Amino acid sequence: MQNWLLASLVALFLYGFWGFFPKLAVTYLDARSSVVYEVMGAMLVGLLVLLSLRFQPDTQPRGIFFALLTGITGMAGTLCYFYAAGRGRISLVVSITALYPLITILLAALFLKEPITLKHLAGMLCAAIAIVLLSS
Repeated sequence: MQNWLLASLVALFLYGFWGFFPKLAVTYLDARSSVVYEVMGAMLVGLLVLLSLRFQPDTQPRGIFFALLTGITGMAGTLCYFYAAGRGRISLVVSITALYPLITILLAALFLKEPITLKHLAGMLCAAIAIVLLSS
């Protein structure tokens, strides 16, 4: 199995739990407090990675900028996700937010000039239809 495929499958599994655990968290905490504790968990992972790098991460400014934007947008999205999880059915909330790859695909096509084929468009349409069906 290729390294990227194994990592993708592990990420799929972990993201499945990531999508589920907030519903349990907001059962006991408000959304903002839940995000604070999620960040603490993320910091623990970050510290372990920093240790594995012997406290010498890459320092290319453009990479740092985009990594910081990733953290900002990811955590802002997570805050919105926690609010939605606390007020809606988690099966619907996670299904709707799971459409985020459509945004990524469009951004990749616009800014990175990655091609979108007819097959890709059909898949994107199927994903959108699936969300409509799941949420109705």
